[in-house]
Amino acid sequence: MRRRTTRSLIAAATALLALATSACGTQGPAARDDIIRIGAWYPLTGAVASFGIPERAGADAYFKSVNARGGINGRKIDWVVKDNAFDPQQTVQIARRLVDQDGVVAIVATNGTAQSQATFPFVLEQSKVPVLNTLGGDASWYQPARDGLFGMQTLYEDQASALGQWAAQDGAKKVLVVHSDPAAFVNVAKEIGPAARKTDPSVRVKSLSVKFQTTDYSPVISKVKREKPDAVVVILAAAEAASYLKEAKLQGLNTPVYGYAPVAAQSTLTLAGKAAEGVKAVQLVKSPNDDDDPAIKEFRSAMAKYERGQPADFITLWGWAAAKAFVEIAQTIDGPITSEALTAAYKKARAVDTGVAPVLNFSTQNHLGTRDVQKVVVRDGRWESQGDFFTPPARD
Repeated sequence: MRRRTTRSLIAAATALLALATSACGTQGPAARDDIIRIGAWYPLTGAVASFGIPERAGADAYFKSVNARGGINGRKIDWVVKDNAFDPQQTVQIARRLVDQDGVVAIVATNGTAQSQATFPFVLEQSKVPVLNTLGGDASWYQPARDGLFGMQTLYEDQASALGQWAAQDGAKKVLVVHSDPAAFVNVAKEIGPAARKTDPSVRVKSLSVKFQTTDYSPVISKVKREKPDAVVVILAAAEAASYLKEAKLQGLNTPVYGYAPVAAQSTLTLAGKAAEGVKAVQLVKSPNDDDDPAIKEFRSAMAKYERGQPADFITLWGWAAAKAFVEIAQTIDGPITSEALTAAYKKARAVDTGVAPVLNFSTQNHLGTRDVQKVVVRDGRWESQGDFFTPPARD
């Protein structure tokens, strides 16, 4: 009897605690009068730390530059960053600490699709803390719109659509898509054919699946040569794309190569060397090598001042753009910057221009700020922007 009573008391206490947590979450933690505390997680260790470390550095450089100018409407930014080693389970625990212990009002400029998605039940649904400007995501995040979730990364599927259109516009009649074998890569690769045929119905598109993290591309290039394509689209990680390019050059294959945003990285150039010359890709931001662009100059100057030792490249520019978009929207808030205030501000945000990324437009029903991408091409060992941001063909 006593044991059942004890169990009943524990169950009741647990229920009350859950109710209290849920009730507090609906209001969201408020910022201090002089501080805006926001959080993020990045893979700062492990296999993909080469992305997490520079992306964090880019966002950090922007937040530091804003604090040096007095903050957001007189409030300094306290950006609490934790290492999740790109692990979803670790990310869930980190999210709980950021919300419950650190009292962040938002998760801002963070990294990872599966990692961030694992936190949604607690962060978005229970705690009502918004997740803003995450690098990563898929269509299910935004269709339909989720309360508190707002993004600014053009979906990988839309990037693929842009590549299919580009190859067809360049006159390719036979396109071969070389992609890694995990489902995420396969789903992106599937969007190239429909976009190419919308541009030119006579275009034929085939796919060649490659085992993820393959390092020997000799047999892959042999298969590509047998297909005799007019263009090759690579949906690969940067290191694998570099392996493809080096082996293609070694075997004398000169077919034009197109890649999505992960390919358009400094690491591709570093690893592929001269074999990367002429590669075309789409990117989420302008080329960080544009020395005449005032917004790029601001970025490079801040990186040199606040994040010495980190390259001013595409990945750091991703972080910079995400941080800048957050500040541009947050400073429109008149009054305390709370979770609720940030969510409301994003729903009303129009024509948000960071100068380095596409102009962002949000609404109550549209929580993905852009579908646009930027064309970039390797010339003389550097990625160079080609034209303005543009919108890929609509996907079926």
